Amino acid sequence: MTAPRPERRLNLLTGDWVLVSPQRVSRPWQGAASAPKPASDLIHDPSCYLCAGVTRAGGAVNPDYQGVYVFDNDYPALLPGLTAPGPETDPLLVSEPEAGVCRVICYAPDHSLTMAGMSRAQIEAVIDTWTEQFVELAGRPDVGAVTIFENRGEMMGASNPHPHGQIWAQQRLPNEQVAEDARQRAWFVANDVPLLAAYLEREFEVGERIVAQNDSFVALVPYWAAWPFETLVLPRRSVTGLDELSARERAGLADVLSRLTRAYDRLFDTPFPYTMGFHQRPVDGRPEEHITLHAHVYPPLLRSASVRKFMVGYEMLAMPQRDLTPEEAAARLRTLV
Repeated sequence: MTAPRPERRLNLLTGDWVLVSPQRVSRPWQGAASAPKPASDLIHDPSCYLCAGVTRAGGAVNPDYQGVYVFDNDYPALLPGLTAPGPETDPLLVSEPEAGVCRVICYAPDHSLTMAGMSRAQIEAVIDTWTEQFVELAGRPDVGAVTIFENRGEMMGASNPHPHGQIWAQQRLPNEQVAEDARQRAWFVANDVPLLAAYLEREFEVGERIVAQNDSFVALVPYWAAWPFETLVLPRRSVTGLDELSARERAGLADVLSRLTRAYDRLFDTPFPYTMGFHQRPVDGRPEEHITLHAHVYPPLLRSASVRKFMVGYEMLAMPQRDLTPEEAAARLRTLV
């Protein structure tokens, strides 16, 4: 049997390459280990700025909400008001004003929940809110792109354990979506089919990287995954945004997100940290039939609840690198769904 050898794989969405080094998967680890934080069983925390009825740091008081609650971030990274670039005077020090709005979405009043512990009906309510927010923000003149995301766990920089996510809607298309837009547009022009629709069809043919699926959505470990247990969530019908999903498809998305997050928690028997976010069509008024709605899930854990993958050194200076192959990662997750 031939020993595994390193190879690089192309990320179809960004054009970046990922180095896969399966021969290193059994290397010993004597580096940093982060003690996992146990799951909370506190339903309401009066010191939590996101709990119902609590006064937030900025002075606003949360209502006694019972379902999903949305508010403008008290400490936003973007400020509203359409802006225009000034005259460029220095080609070496280039900047532009950037407008937008940042919001927080509390998924539920129960402080102890994570998405893995929410019912499918609760997740559907969150998806409905994501959709409503996307439609509203897409109609603003100072918004050209809407990014919906969640940072779960201290390891991924979450400043609050309450179940919540964020929306950053900004004037111009951010870097990752610029790259994805260009790659998907080029593929569509050349092949007359959305890139991610063609890719999903190929993944069904191969079969080995599919993690969870139903009639509407699929979760898989992408061929080019950089993070150890990274997944990509794709609709089986190519749509450009959450607002194009039917009620049945939104229910299907809730089902896949529920099963996937529960599988993550079972992997190392710990509340699994991750960053998850949706990429949808830009809202600049151009035809966007080349775009396919999708979610990226980036979890950092590698070997256990305490050992994470670090993107440092070679990864920061050259290209992403992984030891565990995407196929092995998918096989492990698939047994837990």
